[in-house]
Amino acid sequence: MEKQLIENCMKLGFGMMRLPRMEGTKDIDLEQTKRMVDAFIEAGGKYFDTAYVYEGSEAATKASLCDRYPRESYYLADKLNASEFAAKSEEEAKNEIKVSLERTGAGYFDFYLLHGIDEGNNDRFDRYGIWDYMKKLKEEGLIRHYGFSFHSTPEHLEQLLTDHPDVEFVQLQINYTDWEDPVVNSHRCYEIATRHGKPVIVMEPVKGGKLADPPQAVKDILKGANSDASFASWAIRYVASLPNVMMVLSGMSSEEQMEDNVSVMREFQPLTDDEHQVLETATQALQQYADIACTACHYCTPGCPMDIHIPEIFAVMNVYKMYGNLEEARNEYNWRPGGEKASACVQCGQCEGACPQHLPIISLLEEVVETLEK
Repeated sequence: MEKQLIENCMKLGFGMMRLPRMEGTKDIDLEQTKRMVDAFIEAGGKYFDTAYVYEGSEAATKASLCDRYPRESYYLADKLNASEFAAKSEEEAKNEIKVSLERTGAGYFDFYLLHGIDEGNNDRFDRYGIWDYMKKLKEEGLIRHYGFSFHSTPEHLEQLLTDHPDVEFVQLQINYTDWEDPVVNSHRCYEIATRHGKPVIVMEPVKGGKLADPPQAVKDILKGANSDASFASWAIRYVASLPNVMMVLSGMSSEEQMEDNVSVMREFQPLTDDEHQVLETATQALQQYADIACTACHYCTPGCPMDIHIPEIFAVMNVYKMYGNLEEARNEYNWRPGGEKASACVQCGQCEGACPQHLPIISLLEEVVETLEK
């Protein structure tokens, strides 16, 4: 690691993407969010992460954090998204930081990221001159450090870090089930970032919550090794044990999740060799389940013309894939996701363009129709 970008801070970051919602609505539960922010800071947490495209998150960050704590007492990360679903032009892309600063009232961002770089949007960051724009923002004092979050191939990461050596950090999707996954390539991407001297911020350590509630076979393995440890704690400790990881983001949605994560990271203990072996066994068990690799980031939903709640639908489908109870899955599908059914899809493709996991969402929705609507 070239230099210390974060000091005197718990290694756990509060991801403000999956904040608690008021029951039966999309509205963020601000009172619960404030209690979570308070508990996080009291435990020694200082790093908060939001983004221009996280619906309602920046405003909630203002109300729960920026309006209530001295600016120098925390680190705040935000992101510029140049994908077509977020910005239709260079002007719109470059204006995002102005909007984000207004929404958060933060004054400046400690960490500012080119958001979700992949092979589909890479050229837009280039054409819009976003790399040089980041340097300009830093010179103006609007950001302290800049980097990017990444959803592409190791070869692409190698090229980016070679072309842009002044990048100060990289945000990668890493968890124990994606470590050797041939699509996500967490291990190879981590090694490339390390070789280039770039500290890593981890996103999706619990894989959108999947590793907090894994299939029963995996639960049996983990509970057999440590009956007191939560399933999420295994995932958090796995990534926090990597030496070049600067921060582990967790998108916490409840006070209970906050309490669990903080209890693990307040006095962090790296995984032992025996515990690493337990997770290798758990990963092998997970590979027996062909679930939909949706992380519930919701990037796909704001632009959906039919108001299909895609992540919620996929969550129901994954429960069916794991447990095989078709009747229960159909009952869940009929009331839990909200919005329109999968059959309402007009195949416009905007969701697939926004998906950082590069899922074939249209065909997956067709599978849902065949399974849960027939």
